[in-house]
Amino acid sequence: MDLKSGVGGYWRLPGPGQGQVVGWQEDGALVNGMTARPDAVHLAGQLYIDGEWVDSTGDGRIAVENPATEQVITEVPRGTPEDVDAAVNAARRAFPAWAATPVAERARLLSALRDALAARQDDLAGIITAEMGAPAKIAHAIQAGLPLQVLASYVDLAGCVEETETVGNSVVVREPAGVAAAITPWNYPLHQSIAKLAPALLAGCTVVHKPSEIAPLTAYTLAAMAHSIGFPPGVYNLLSGTGAVVGEALARHPGVDMVSFTGSTRAGQRVGALASETVKRVSLELGGKSANVILDDADITAAVKVGVANCFLNSGQTCNAWTRMLAPDSRYDEIVELAAATAAAYTVGDPTDPATRLGPLASAAQHDRVNGYLGQGIRDGARLVAGGPGRDGLPDRGYYVRGTVFADVDPDSTIAQQEIFGPVLSIIRYTNEDEAVRIANATQYGLAGAVWSADVDRAVAVARRLRTGQVDINGARFNPSAPFGGYGQSGNGRELGRHGLEEFQLIKSMQLP
Repeated sequence: MDLKSGVGGYWRLPGPGQGQVVGWQEDGALVNGMTARPDAVHLAGQLYIDGEWVDSTGDGRIAVENPATEQVITEVPRGTPEDVDAAVNAARRAFPAWAATPVAERARLLSALRDALAARQDDLAGIITAEMGAPAKIAHAIQAGLPLQVLASYVDLAGCVEETETVGNSVVVREPAGVAAAITPWNYPLHQSIAKLAPALLAGCTVVHKPSEIAPLTAYTLAAMAHSIGFPPGVYNLLSGTGAVVGEALARHPGVDMVSFTGSTRAGQRVGALASETVKRVSLELGGKSANVILDDADITAAVKVGVANCFLNSGQTCNAWTRMLAPDSRYDEIVELAAATAAAYTVGDPTDPATRLGPLASAAQHDRVNGYLGQGIRDGARLVAGGPGRDGLPDRGYYVRGTVFADVDPDSTIAQQEIFGPVLSIIRYTNEDEAVRIANATQYGLAGAVWSADVDRAVAVARRLRTGQVDINGARFNPSAPFGGYGQSGNGRELGRHGLEEFQLIKSMQLP
């Protein structure tokens, strides 16, 4: 295994894609055709606190694994509660000056961060592919591309930060919430980080960031870029570690004013409970079981192909994936046949291969979880029409599963109710619009969804009846400036756009004589 660590600060991939650089040397040497810079990334062996790379107070380490090869890329510190104290204290010291920094200057630094990310988009995509398995095309276009749009949208919102409102004899102003803890997941490591950091920093908050221990390397690169751009010490701090230790210490820390968390519903419930001990503001973006409602007059070919693509995006590891396809009885067989054929065309394999459409799942635990649900679906009587459990035709190593489609799924069954977080589509039959809406709303979640119809007004009328935070009409494109968040156990609060900015602001009213 060609694994570099020590003072170099870079990693090479073993196995498929061997020799692909997923970090940079500290001395600025030419590595595998890429000119590295000393400020590009710091060795993942430390934490970033108060503008400096420092050692953890503990000696524990967490291995970062390449899910395509099951081999270790590098290790990061297993942070401690003492590390959390140091980072939170640094953020508290930095808060008054950062909150008083002109909004134009905060926006300038965010714009510079966007430019730095854009200049290294290819490299960031390579890191994301290495640490969580996203296929190269997805890693470049979405994983590393979407955060650029989000950053740009917040630079454009700078003029909104200090807007006031007059209500009678009162002037209503918005102020930064304080020290924000950003706890981000592994499935979209850069996008989810930027979706929290950009509005928090623009609002005038200081941040302590804990990325997932499964995919922390993108955050290390982000921290190095923030340092080189010139964010003041303590404004942005990075802690690696587990959710059970670092995440929980942040959620309950009295020096943290707000927690923004993305992850599973169970983990979000724990974060919310701990944060309530000190009455923190909490924003939770959690799980989903979104319904793709295909009405009987829809363009079936488009609805099914886009629906399968949405469900399988990022190997199904997307919280707002349309994992339930609701098919009208009159066109049910046609939809099932097309969905099965579409899924069968998804090439599974090495995520560095441009032909790959489904890379590995992000970890061994995720692989076991998804295969467990595949078996459960079969036991519950769903009809397997594409994919399924087992390793036949898959690479010998790596956490791969085939794109899977179940038909004749009972809407109350396990695979129709629980978030699987893998490339698994459940097709559910319905007889009329009322039944479709009832099935779509009959889960604990409410994050996203879709409606397809030749009549846009009809589709919108159905969408208005869905208890969910976002609904796409006829495959409309994602809008990074629109609010993102859910109903029910999909969470509370919103990310992206002005609504995402307001999550990091407090409201003050001043009564004038």
